[in-house]
Amino acid sequence: MARRIEHSGEVVRVDGTRVSVRIEAQGACVTCRAREACGMGESKEKIVEVYTPHAAQFGVGEAVTVGVARRMGVTAVVLAYVVPFFFLIGALAFSAALGIAETIAAVTALGAVAAWYLLLWLGRRKVENTIHFTITKR
Repeated sequence: MARRIEHSGEVVRVDGTRVSVRIEAQGACVTCRAREACGMGESKEKIVEVYTPHAAQFGVGEAVTVGVARRMGVTAVVLAYVVPFFFLIGALAFSAALGIAETIAAVTALGAVAAWYLLLWLGRRKVENTIHFTITKR
């Protein structure tokens, strides 16, 4: 099993210490079992923001490879999909245990998921410092 998840891409913007890279789903994504979890399954292209002190070495239009350690990819999947799933199920179970009407329970569960995503958004700086992308020239 590979220790890194890598995608080829093209630099679309360089700003200070941030390099924006457009990555496209390639033929290999079709056979990858994790393509839905990484987010490449539902779209042909994504923009990835890579923070690096060497951003000035990259130019717009340059071909690059963006990578992330597989464990960091797993962390991203857990934060984006697994935790909200448990918030949803937990809120439904809690509402059912209290005997709340199904419609209100469903709205409560969706609110719990929305609250998680709000918390995730508020803590995005911490997440950015946890999940590190690397960028290399091709």
